[in-house]
Amino acid sequence: MLQRVVFLDRDGVINRNFPDYIKRVEEFEFLPGSLEALRHLAGCGFSPIVVTNQSGLHRGLFSPETLAEIHRSMCAAVQAHGGFICDILVCPHMPTEDCPCRKPRPGLLTAARSRHRIDFATAVMVGDSVKDIECARNAGVRQAVLVRTGNGGEAERALSAHNLCPDFVADDLREAALWITQHGAAPVDQKAP
Repeated sequence: MLQRVVFLDRDGVINRNFPDYIKRVEEFEFLPGSLEALRHLAGCGFSPIVVTNQSGLHRGLFSPETLAEIHRSMCAAVQAHGGFICDILVCPHMPTEDCPCRKPRPGLLTAARSRHRIDFATAVMVGDSVKDIECARNAGVRQAVLVRTGNGGEAERALSAHNLCPDFVADDLREAALWITQHGAAPVDQKAP
């Protein structure tokens, strides 16, 4: 059973968000501090799992092989900097397809829970959009953190308008990681500070 899982959105949290999708490895650019954040999480015993909507796949903007290559490159860079990514789950569907795995629906998180026997009472979700925070709430994940990178500034205003509050708002993944390791979900046999 995996405990202390941190679910991470990809675009706008780990890497720069492109309005027309990341379609090649060369377009993938880590946000400042994200590699250090992943190293810090791993060093503190947290298991990062990436959960990402990638409808560009069904739109034909990139192939499954290209997406796999992007993710291999991302994981290799994270590992080279002392971190790791436990798993990556992708929803390739478009918003109009009403897919249960497309965030804000909780399908990606519940699939990860089945695959890794995750206790959501010890998990945290980090995202830069309303749908990431809604996904965490819909799945019953203990804590949700919004980062202001990517779409986070816009999401912060939208969440406030809908009276939906994350547990913490961070400037970036580095600040989110520090908060998670100090205040995030603790293993079942310990209490969070």
